[in-house]
Amino acid sequence: MGPLWVEMFRYNKWANLRLLGVCATLSEEQLGLTSPGTYGTVSATFMHILGAEQRYLARLGAGQPQFNERSEFPGISALIGDATRTADQLISFAERVTPDDVLETKYGDERYELHSGALLMQAFHHGNDHRTHICTILGAHGLDCGEMDVWAYAEATGAMKLKGKA
Repeated sequence: MGPLWVEMFRYNKWANLRLLGVCATLSEEQLGLTSPGTYGTVSATFMHILGAEQRYLARLGAGQPQFNERSEFPGISALIGDATRTADQLISFAERVTPDDVLETKYGDERYELHSGALLMQAFHHGNDHRTHICTILGAHGLDCGEMDVWAYAEATGAMKLKGKA
C-alpha cells in the first residue's frame, strides 16, 4: 500500500506501546476504571483493540486471533508482547498489499467481498478511536496518559526536529 500506510501502522504500533507503557504503571483497580461514553474499562478496551487487530489480520490470512474481549485479561506485559507481534504483522501487510486487493471474508453468518485497503483503514481508525477512550478514562480520573498524537510520534521518531526560533 506504500510508505505512507507503513508509517501509519508504525504510528499505530508506537501509540499502542506508549499507552500500554503508561498503563503498566497502573494498579489493578485503575485498570478497572471506566468513564461514560467510552468502550469499557481500561483493560477491556485494550483487549478490544488488540483482539480486533488480530481479527483484521485473520481476515488477511494471518492465522487465528489469540484472544477477544471475553478472554481473561492476561496483564499489561502480555499485551505488550501481543501488541508488538500484531503491529509488526500489520506493518508487513501494509508494505505489500494494494488498496484494491480483494478479500473474501465473513462477519457473523454473512460473507463479504472486501478491499484490503478498507480493512487496513478500519484497523488504523479503530486503534485511534479506542486509545482515545483510554485517555479519556485516565483523564477523567486525574491520571495522565502523556502525548499520543502524531506530533508526539514525529518528535519521538525524529520525523520532527526543533530548529530554533522563527
